[in-house]
Amino acid sequence: MTEVAKERQLETSRWMYVGVGFLINICLGAVYAFSVFRGPLKTLWSITDTQVGFPYMIFLGMFALGMALAGPLVEKWGPRKTSLLGGALVGSGWILSGLSPNIWILTLLYGVVGGSGVGVMYGCPIAVSGKWFPDRKGLAVGLTVMGFGLSALILAPIADSLITSMGVIRTFSVLGGVFLVLLLALALPLKFPPQGWAPKGCEPAVNKPGKTPACVFGDLDRGQMIRQPAFYALWGCYTIGCLAGLMSIGIAKPFGLEVAGVSSTLATLAVSIFAIPNAVGRPLFGWLTDRLTPRYAAAMSFVLILVAAALVYFLGKGSTAIYFVSFVLLYLNLGGWLAIAPTATATFFGTKHYARNYGIVFTAYGVGAILGTTLYGVIRDKWGALPVFLPVMGLAVLGLIVALVGLKSTPLPGVSGAAAKE
Repeated sequence: MTEVAKERQLETSRWMYVGVGFLINICLGAVYAFSVFRGPLKTLWSITDTQVGFPYMIFLGMFALGMALAGPLVEKWGPRKTSLLGGALVGSGWILSGLSPNIWILTLLYGVVGGSGVGVMYGCPIAVSGKWFPDRKGLAVGLTVMGFGLSALILAPIADSLITSMGVIRTFSVLGGVFLVLLLALALPLKFPPQGWAPKGCEPAVNKPGKTPACVFGDLDRGQMIRQPAFYALWGCYTIGCLAGLMSIGIAKPFGLEVAGVSSTLATLAVSIFAIPNAVGRPLFGWLTDRLTPRYAAAMSFVLILVAAALVYFLGKGSTAIYFVSFVLLYLNLGGWLAIAPTATATFFGTKHYARNYGIVFTAYGVGAILGTTLYGVIRDKWGALPVFLPVMGLAVLGLIVALVGLKSTPLPGVSGAAAKE
């Protein structure tokens, strides 16, 4: 094969990795369909609403922790072997969950084992897409993780049908068997591009005075990254974005029933509909991040979160229209942050240590999930559901300020790298 033919093949095949990553994320994102399990589990074991939420909360926490721990594995083993481990854990966690005799064992098997597996595997297709698309990191990563947001739209009705026909516990095992086969098969093609390769028209970054590299913005290791002010600004913004979005996912149906006054059927349908903006937000904000820089894409996200929270707080009581508009915006922005943050990590800190670095940044997701769930629970118990959006407005303003002031790449003296495009 000639060099020209080989180059064309690489140019064409790199889109395959985006497609593979999209399918992987469809399976990994099944956690966003957990709401369909809540009612049947509560009835089966006669437990409280708080108890039935434990597997979901622990899953998201272990997801974030698994990402942080898996970063070094991707660098050492590569994306294929790391993905095989993650896929095995995900499938096993779901399959074994079908043997759970109570909510505590389910929390261990589904939350800890399954959540850890998602954390191990999630970063692999993102790292692969980012390295194959140094010229369009945001778009490629956004399309890759789009499957995670779209998962509930596809899997929620399937899970609901299985629960009706075979029971809630057995459904975990059936879905787990399917996930195990699919994830192991999809892990096999994952690999990074050849060393030094770049797509046509996009040369590898070369640090020149006064010139921003075309594709890669300076490779910092984890120790160098955490010395940068941009890291703390990104982590804080990511936490706030995930807090607002993950809280919205957890309360969408009961909030629609209690505050907006929609019917139970419409509230259930809304949960599936909201999966669409969650998915669309990923490639949309990935594309915006490529063009506006992470700084201004993040600022735009917080403006939209502020608008959504203000609408529902001031005008949402008894309004179906406001309910849909506000929650569409909140879901859109959660998806957006799952594209902004990985793209910003590569933009500010490079791709050489990307898997390890993004694993640290991704801990913001777990913190946001825990804080959002806790914030809603405390406020809901004391003052009702609607007042929860008052602190969300305040956090959106804080995030906007942090994004505009802190999301800049200003490497310390002696640290390799170039400033991000502003």
